Amino acid sequence: MKKQDSIFFERGFNRCDLEYLEKIIAKDLKFYHDQSGFQNKKLFFENTRKYICPDSDKKPIRKLQEGSLKVFPLYNNGELYGAIQKGTHNFYIREKGKDDIWTSTAKFTSVWTKNKEEWILNEVLSYDHHKPNTKSKQLSAINQLLSDNKVPAMGIGILENGKLTKVQVYGSLDGEKTAPYNTIFKVASLTKPVFAFTVLTLIDKGLLGLDEPLYQYWIDPDIKNDERHKKLTPRIILSHQTGFPNWRYLKEPKKLEFQFDPGTKYQYSGEGFEYLRKAIEHKFNKKIEELTNEYVFKPAKMTDTRFWWDTTMDETRYAQNFDNKGNKIPTKKYYKANSAANLLTTVEDYGRFMEYVINDTSLSKNIFGEMIKHQVKLEDNSYFGLGWQILTNFSKNEYGLIHTGKDPGVSTLAIIFPKSKNGYLIFLNGDNVDKVYENILSKELYLGLELWNMR
Repeated sequence: MKKQDSIFFERGFNRCDLEYLEKIIAKDLKFYHDQSGFQNKKLFFENTRKYICPDSDKKPIRKLQEGSLKVFPLYNNGELYGAIQKGTHNFYIREKGKDDIWTSTAKFTSVWTKNKEEWILNEVLSYDHHKPNTKSKQLSAINQLLSDNKVPAMGIGILENGKLTKVQVYGSLDGEKTAPYNTIFKVASLTKPVFAFTVLTLIDKGLLGLDEPLYQYWIDPDIKNDERHKKLTPRIILSHQTGFPNWRYLKEPKKLEFQFDPGTKYQYSGEGFEYLRKAIEHKFNKKIEELTNEYVFKPAKMTDTRFWWDTTMDETRYAQNFDNKGNKIPTKKYYKANSAANLLTTVEDYGRFMEYVINDTSLSKNIFGEMIKHQVKLEDNSYFGLGWQILTNFSKNEYGLIHTGKDPGVSTLAIIFPKSKNGYLIFLNGDNVDKVYENILSKELYLGLELWNMR
């Protein structure tokens, strides 16, 4: 319901998606407002068009006050049929090229009913409208944190008990344009868990072996004369034990080579993931885009994720990237898939992926167990599984599956705690991120202070 609330107001009012509103609001809506009286559905839509959505260049928007939302389930003989929401929201005027201006605050109570898997809004009370206590320009504490550190935008997704319960995007796309709920972020190496899960699904379906030699499908020309290429398997690659460097182009002579025997120790390698991608594409005669769409994107309901700047990419929603001084970095567009980097996605979509991973329904117990197994030790309380780093020694007897991503102007983090099925993701489009992470992790997120202290 927290997620439903954020989507409802962002799509319905902030973006004026009236077609969406029409589907989600009951025909016999009852809307009680302490200043503009009672409204049925017809009058509600008339007022929305007239007062909220007449001018996209200057319009009212709504933001939920952090920590105010409460949800109370409604049952009938033990069966969930609805929910009551209560909270406080702030209203702003949004004008292009300017900071949002805080105009008023109000409380709300909403009644939702459940129709199969869809939630329908039936009744709303909107009351206690009043002006903010200050006339100065307002920024939320998080927006101020971003501004102070020259990081324009941040997206946060929170999982609780295996469900994505919050999606929130703060700041701006480019230093001026407010970042929408469905901002598209480049997430760098957070691509790797998505690719790894595609491979694990193929293995789980019996289409590929976890310890199957890959040389029968692909041999990189640079290492064809090195017999160690016959040792490469999906397990060795997904646990970063190939012996490859991260990227061949970073060191002369810019050719792929083994720096140690495969399977003997850990060394993080994007080259390894790309090697596995090419082997799989040769084996199945399909591109990784097609395989991932079939085995991950579609079942996880990831409808706004892509490997590269294809024709579905909405550039107007892209969070442009900034260096540690707040200077814009020229956008580099990619036009082919990379299994290790450059995925373009939204907070909601990646949150859906994390839901899909953690709920144990997409992989067999055996393959899920291999994913979270300590395949190789990094240091005390830190291991690598298959596609994820594993951090142990959290309180509450928790351990975490974590991955991060880092490119110029990109910093991302995703962590899942399998025992509680809690987790979160953070997307940032700037370089000067340490204080942002420290603040958000230590004050806001589940076991976040412990995670920050493990860095």
